[in-house]
Amino acid sequence: MMKLTVPLIAEVCHEANRVLQKRHGEKVSPPWDEASEHIKSSVIDGVQNALVGASAQGSHENWVRFKLEQGWTYGEVKDEEKKTHPCLVAYRDLPDEQKFKDKLFLGIVETFKVPI
Repeated sequence: MMKLTVPLIAEVCHEANRVLQKRHGEKVSPPWDEASEHIKSSVIDGVQNALVGASAQGSHENWVRFKLEQGWTYGEVKDEEKKTHPCLVAYRDLPDEQKFKDKLFLGIVETFKVPI
């Protein structure tokens, strides 16, 4: 049996998010194996936060904190080079499809929850 690790859980979360990005007509992130270290570290940070019991709102707030610490700012369009993202807003101001992503992320983590 394969040992579940934080990076493996992060990869599953990332790939599920890519499906939703496609479904919602958003710019689709690269596959995990082609993703930048920033993307990977952001998802891994999110998994670690979820493993200690974050709510959907707490997960989003953690993601916002992570992005701001990395120099990102709010922008109408997600742009990795300019470090702008339209979801750098309070949880209550997120569109429903973005809130769903947070809930799905937590559901995936919960399904694969392992002691770390």
